[in-house]
Amino acid sequence: MAESHHPPLSYEASATTTHPHFASSLPPEVVSCLKNARFLHLATCASHTPHVSLMSYTYLPSAPFTTHPTIIMTTNASSKKTLNLLSNPRVSLLVHDWVSHRPPTRTRDVTRDGSPPPAATRSSLASLLLNINTSALSSISTTIIGEARFAEQGSEEEKWCKERHLENNTFASDAPEGMSLFAAAREGEGDGQGGVATESTVTVDETARVVIVEVREGRIADWKGGVRDWAVVAEGEERGREEGMVNGVRE
Repeated sequence: MAESHHPPLSYEASATTTHPHFASSLPPEVVSCLKNARFLHLATCASHTPHVSLMSYTYLPSAPFTTHPTIIMTTNASSKKTLNLLSNPRVSLLVHDWVSHRPPTRTRDVTRDGSPPPAATRSSLASLLLNINTSALSSISTTIIGEARFAEQGSEEEKWCKERHLENNTFASDAPEGMSLFAAAREGEGDGQGGVATESTVTVDETARVVIVEVREGRIADWKGGVRDWAVVAEGEERGREEGMVNGVRE
């Protein structure tokens, strides 16, 4: 079996634009990552204080309200991220397909809690089972930068986005009734990201705000430590954009 991939401890120098790639569509590996990851990290900032949130999201290759690929999320109207976005719409999103469990380390620290247990380091079979298929899953992370906006409350766009977001985050494996990540344990109890559920219905809270980020540019970091910048441009602009760069920096 191929050796599983893990994020490196350091990446190549990337303070400026690095190995830029311009195309009229998203890189295939970015599309695959967005389609298959379950969560993303949303970074916002206000008053020089950064804030990071783990978010459920929905990736839309196309939507009736925009001409760009789009990511939608929902959040409580009074959340920290909402207040940050109202004062500063600039965001950074991190999406990755790395396996999230922490594998056994060489130190074999018997005091370590969590899964898998240190004993797994002593069994080649256990190690094999822990890493099976991870080489096919672990390959890249992608950072997406841009500006977020809120769908207008009560608009057709907000209604449409909430419906798509609910559909995309309802998993058959979550509960016998197909309850989504927005489902609450008890009737009338929310999950903090704008979801409410009862035993028979699953809905997105009417007061939750819909956050929309158009996917236009970002960066790929791979398991070898490589970094590549990418951007989506209009057809015919690809070559001109690349020719205007010298060592990754626009002239």
